[in-house]
Amino acid sequence: MAEGLPPKTIQWVGGLDGYVELIDQTLLPCELKLLACREIESLREAILNLRVRGAPAIGVAAAMGVVLGVRSAASDREFFDTLEDSCNLLVRTRPTAVNLAWAIARMRRFAESLRGRPLAELKEGVLAEAKRIRDEDAAICRAIGRWGEPLVRDGASVLTHCNAGWLAASEYGTALSMLYAAHERGRRFRVYASETRPLLQGSRLTAWELSRAGIDVTVICDNMVGALMRGGRIDLVITGADRIVANGDTANKVGTYSLAVLARHHGIAFYVAAPRSTFDLSIQDGSGIPIEQRSADEIRCGFGKTTAPEGVACWNPAFDVTPAGYIRGIVTEAGIVEPVTREKICGFFARGSCNSRESQ
Repeated sequence: MAEGLPPKTIQWVGGLDGYVELIDQTLLPCELKLLACREIESLREAILNLRVRGAPAIGVAAAMGVVLGVRSAASDREFFDTLEDSCNLLVRTRPTAVNLAWAIARMRRFAESLRGRPLAELKEGVLAEAKRIRDEDAAICRAIGRWGEPLVRDGASVLTHCNAGWLAASEYGTALSMLYAAHERGRRFRVYASETRPLLQGSRLTAWELSRAGIDVTVICDNMVGALMRGGRIDLVITGADRIVANGDTANKVGTYSLAVLARHHGIAFYVAAPRSTFDLSIQDGSGIPIEQRSADEIRCGFGKTTAPEGVACWNPAFDVTPAGYIRGIVTEAGIVEPVTREKICGFFARGSCNSRESQ
């Protein structure tokens, strides 16, 4: 039975002396628990250990973490010194998802624009900016859904990987926002969620939130995708993104590249959904994207169960890169980049939109 969408993934509660409240995603699907972060170190830990995850959501978390870091400053000088320390601390937590660095840079620029104002105004100003980033992200996700929902036809079977939904953003999600929007229009479709080894974000998170929303979802193991596609049971693949570079190469949860290769082989459209803040035009192609390497223990003894001999080497990149040529289109809040080429992306950012469909 559908239970409805979960609470807000992340929000600021109270005034300047308040706290960051977020869903502890490490406990799902067994327990829905809200975690209160009252100091920057607890928020840093939440980002590092994936209590909050997803490119847009960790960008919001980082912005709010800056507020936690500076709010106890006793002077203007201490405010800006602490601002710099807070930004440097948070930007190192997860290197691949560019939204985190983007949000921190925005907070730094905004604070600098207030230099010379009273201390109280500095503190209230950065809090207001962090809240704006959260609220803008929620609106952006809904806009992505409006642009992308026509791709989700009635009766379609859609494959998604990892979690690019409500839990990965302030609200609604990126790739899954297309599904929510299509569902709200009354379309019936089936979603296949790949479990997403080694931390199972697909089975633990995507299946949890889609089933709560009343959307038909089936969990599959990652190595079942090829069999599904060969059997003609997938019509569309949609994923999120953690960084998209100037030529359209896209970093996303490891395993995405394999899906794209299989989709191309079987003639299935592969789309990426992401906000414009996920684009990093300073990097020319995917070879320049930093790939986060995570602990071998996530493979060796994930969730407390030993599944590989002690001492055996494990390779655990959190992300891989899908070449632009495998991507049919990138759905953003301002339109769809299609085809995915350097020239199209350049024009998209010059004009703010890149196709003729009017905003809905």
